[in-house]
Amino acid sequence: MTRVAAIDCGTNSTRVLVADPGWPLAVVERDMQVTRLGAGVDGTGHLDDAALQRTVERIAAYHAHARRLGAQRCRIAATSAIRDASDRDRFCDAVAEATGVTAEVLSGEDEAAIAFAGATSAIAGTPPYLVLDVGGGSTELILGQHEPIASVSRQLGCVRLTERCLASDPPTCDELAAAQATAGGELDAAVAALGLAGARRELTVVGVAGTVTTLAALELGLTAYDAGRIHGTRLSADAVAALVERLAAMTSAQRARLGPVAPGREDVLVAGAVVLAAALDRLGASEVLVSEADVLDGLALSLLAAFPAGS
Repeated sequence: MTRVAAIDCGTNSTRVLVADPGWPLAVVERDMQVTRLGAGVDGTGHLDDAALQRTVERIAAYHAHARRLGAQRCRIAATSAIRDASDRDRFCDAVAEATGVTAEVLSGEDEAAIAFAGATSAIAGTPPYLVLDVGGGSTELILGQHEPIASVSRQLGCVRLTERCLASDPPTCDELAAAQATAGGELDAAVAALGLAGARRELTVVGVAGTVTTLAALELGLTAYDAGRIHGTRLSADAVAALVERLAAMTSAQRARLGPVAPGREDVLVAGAVVLAAALDRLGASEVLVSEADVLDGLALSLLAAFPAGS
């Protein structure tokens, strides 16, 4: 049986997926830890030493565990924070030394295509799809049927928007308004680039990544994160707007005590919710279909496709 592993090094979190062939993939193990690789990158253009160290240590631990589980190949990919960092070679060199694997720095276009493949492999929706990937440093919107036909990546994510606009805890009304205006402007540009401005096409909007899944968990009233309950949830635009107001009124410490909120996500969740709300508004969408499958699944699928048939 062919078994593969994918490791995604995002701006906010580092994640692993170990999987066997299947459609959808047969998941052996999926895990995530917030390592905040992109801390400060938006302002300085450089990787923070402590953030780099803890991220590489987590990657090394995930890689070693995947090998113990029998993964024959591993793909390690980095996204927005490493794209933006002028000293990205420090990351690539450290990962190669720790794992023996050459890390890939995905372009926004590559990230979008891989996320689309992963997200649409595991949902029961009706095409055409608009896959919305709200990350830590960037947000991708990918339009397609069974394959992507157009995509756009904007420098807008929960970590980047928090660092730019939300300095107070909880954020002030002016800070929240600034974040909403920033997100709205970026998403206006994204929707226009996809040719969807002013359009009201029948699209299935599929939301992926930690912001979207955490908001779905909160709306479901879960006391702990439960991927099985979250996957396939339909989260209304009205519910997202209400979550923005609810979470923005809390301190980070109060958000951290909400059961489904992963440690390290509490301080950037408001910004992520603002991005999701703005996206649904600009798309004229009444809801988002939540998928646990995303760029990790796309990376794993690409590895499995590279194996000879019957291997």
